[in-house]
Amino acid sequence: MITEERHSFILNQLNENGLVKSADLMDELNCSESTIRRDLANLEKSGALMRIHGGAKRIYRLDKELSYNEKSVKNVHNKNLIGKFAASLIEDNDVIYMDAGTTTLAMIHYINAENITVVTNGLLHASLLADRNIHIIQLGGSVKNSTKAIIGANSLSELQNYRFTKAFLGTNGVDITFGCTTPDPEEASIKALAHHQSSVTYVLADESKWNKVNFAKVCSLEEVSIITDKMPRQQQYHEKTIILEASQ
Repeated sequence: MITEERHSFILNQLNENGLVKSADLMDELNCSESTIRRDLANLEKSGALMRIHGGAKRIYRLDKELSYNEKSVKNVHNKNLIGKFAASLIEDNDVIYMDAGTTTLAMIHYINAENITVVTNGLLHASLLADRNIHIIQLGGSVKNSTKAIIGANSLSELQNYRFTKAFLGTNGVDITFGCTTPDPEEASIKALAHHQSSVTYVLADESKWNKVNFAKVCSLEEVSIITDKMPRQQQYHEKTIILEASQ
């Protein structure tokens, strides 16, 4: 097995388990202790892991949250692909929750279902939905200027009163161990409550969100269906993950 393949295997094991043992790697990769030691040293030097006695552990970096304008110009094609598919899941007479975020925003242009109600905490979402003559309920509360999302106690209080056939959430990070996460605890609380109040929850996440961990957890992966454009190489995923690259 060449070096790149060993490194990929080691990193995949870390993504799944958070920890690897040198002895296990020697058995699974059929190579010497010195080779594993060298591989771990090189990966540590690149910032991919931290060596510990008898093996290595994964390094978790908490990503900085980008502003709405910064997010809006990233992975535009991927977000449109995900948004189009997510919109196809909306059926006539659905009552849905649509989270603030650039990927959920991409859904709106593709909605064809009739007689639906959309509850949202996204300022831009409400405006575009109104332009489409879709019945909307805008949550009240404090406006987070950087993401154009409405957050806070008032939003949570209102949201407690609603139930949804489907919820569509954005996320900043998707991780096998830590689930779906976002930098802001207040936004995480709204996402988590919307998920709890919905019969089915879809998390919209392009490939760049995988193996990322942020400060506040929204939900575990097993609780939701994830719609993504492409899986990272050798990434493990659960059965409810919808991979558009593979299905088209």
